[in-house]
Order: sequence, then structure tokens, then C-alpha cells
Amino acid sequence: MDNPIRRSKQILKFDGNSFKQATDEIAVEFPFTIYVDGDEFATMVCTPTHLKELVIGFLASEGFIRRPEEINALSIDEARGFAYVELVQKQTINKEFFSKRFIGSCCGKSRQFYFHNDARTAKTITSQTTISIQQCFNLMEQMQHFSADFQLTGGVHTAALCSTEKLLVGYSDIGRHNALDKIYGSCLLNHIAHRDKVIVFSGRISSEVLLKVAKIGAGIILSKSAPTSLALDLAHDLGITAVGFIRNRRLNVYTHSQRVIQAYKK
Repeated sequence: MDNPIRRSKQILKFDGNSFKQATDEIAVEFPFTIYVDGDEFATMVCTPTHLKELVIGFLASEGFIRRPEEINALSIDEARGFAYVELVQKQTINKEFFSKRFIGSCCGKSRQFYFHNDARTAKTITSQTTISIQQCFNLMEQMQHFSADFQLTGGVHTAALCSTEKLLVGYSDIGRHNALDKIYGSCLLNHIAHRDKVIVFSGRISSEVLLKVAKIGAGIILSKSAPTSLALDLAHDLGITAVGFIRNRRLNVYTHSQRVIQAYKK
């Protein structure tokens, strides 16, 4: 493998007039299975980097742990694509909870779309952090400079945890949710404060992405792409400011605009 994130491949490229031999950079896709206390918990496809952070962040996002100290042992077999986790407090895995829709009363109209575990772990955000228009542009520019693998392959997503001034932690992955789990895991492992921060994201703001942001505890998500309707319903209910289409010195504020407007008026 040329690189854990990308692989070089000889291709035929049509340039508008003729075919030519060329070298292209292809994003690596890696199947990865997590076992918890001897039971198969989840299989995902991911970029095979920072797998420890991915496992920690995924388990925290799913509500299995709150901090790394709740893991007694963690081993990763990178060659075969397996992670083996032993928890300090054994838990019974009810796989039904990870695929069953949960309808909660008095929790906002969009909560009916939550899976059971999302209803347990997604947090309503009360962050007082505000962000200026210029800071939105600056953070998006920093994230794009960071994401060289996206520029080369076009096949990975990049997510970054930022203050309003600078990028703090960033990861790329073929799975948009994996990039966010890697951020969460890194914050937990390295004791990086992740509340009252900003998530900057390269791709579409889907409901899955929005839920990951809520679980991390960030109050603002910035994206150069579009949101989905369900993501905006969730953002409204969970108190998250969603800003999209950040490009060419323009942006759209979709939810909880006070965090942007207050900074704009200062």
C-alpha cells in the first residue's frame, strides 16, 4: 500500500480529445470490525488510520463509555481489520437498540427519527460561543489546507475541531461519521476540551453528522456543502448552529443564527 489513506493506480484518462495513461490517487476503503467483551459489536468501512481514536470515539458516541479509563484492554489487529475491547464494567450488547427507531415524547418533532442509542446520547447544546463571518471563512480555509488527502483523492471527508480562531484536531476518513468519531476519540484520549467548540466539515451536513456533533458537544458546525432537512430539524431541536455553503465569501446560516448575528453586531 502506497499510503494508508490513498493508493496510486494507473488509469486511462480522457482529456477531452484523447485517452492518455495517467496515475490517479484512490482513497483506501478498509473493513473494520469492533468486538466488545467478546461480542461482535459493529463493522464499518473506514480509512485505516488512527484506529484507536476511531474505536474510542465510536464507543463514546454510542454511549458505551464516557472516558478511556472505562476500557480495561484494547487491542487492534490492523492486518486483519479487527479491534478487541474489554470494558471495566461488562455490558450486554442489545443489537436491537442500534437499529430500532425510538419515538420520544416532548423532545421535539425530529426526535422520532432517532435510533434508540441516539436518544440516549445526543445532547442539547447550550453553548454561548459566538462566531463572526470572517472567522467562519478563516476556519474553512484552514480545514481545506489541512485536507491534502481530499485534494488528491476527492474520496475522503475531513472534519476538524476548532476554537473560533484555529484548528485544534482534524482527521480525514472515507466515512464522514468516522472522521467525527476520530475527533471525539482524540479529545478523550488527549484530554482536549471539546465543549463550546466549532466543528468544521468538508461534506454535506446529514442527520448522522449532526447527531455526531451533538454527541461531541459542539454548538456550531460549519460546512462548505449543503444540509439535509432532517439535519436541520435536529439542529433546531438540539440547539446547534448549522452554517453551510461556505464558499466564495458567502455562507448560509440555517439554525440558531444568534451565535453568528451576535458576533456580527459586535
